[in-house]
Amino acid sequence: MSIKRVYADADGADGMRILVDRIWPRGLTRDAAKVDLWLKEVAPSGELRKWFGHDPDRWAAFQERYRAELAGSAALAELRGIVAGQKAVTLVYAARDEARNNAVVLRQVLAEEA
Repeated sequence: MSIKRVYADADGADGMRILVDRIWPRGLTRDAAKVDLWLKEVAPSGELRKWFGHDPDRWAAFQERYRAELAGSAALAELRGIVAGQKAVTLVYAARDEARNNAVVLRQVLAEEA
């Protein structure tokens, strides 16, 4: 499973592209995003997203809080089921910070459970 900014060009190696953000990416049409599925329910809550604000100093706490939100989540269970049936999956996100965003945490959670 890979992760990629939704603004980066899609390619055949991406496989199924799943947008894991709560808000649709600015300036992109649905055709331009080349997203197969928008699973906004698996994204961090609006409150957590606003609290984090992509502040690197809050990254560790964000990971803990997001993992707590994901625990027992029906959306995470749905994502697991979708991923299990695919050869290649790319979680796409809009954040500028490629190292500290919800897709990074989500990929880790899915890898830990595999």
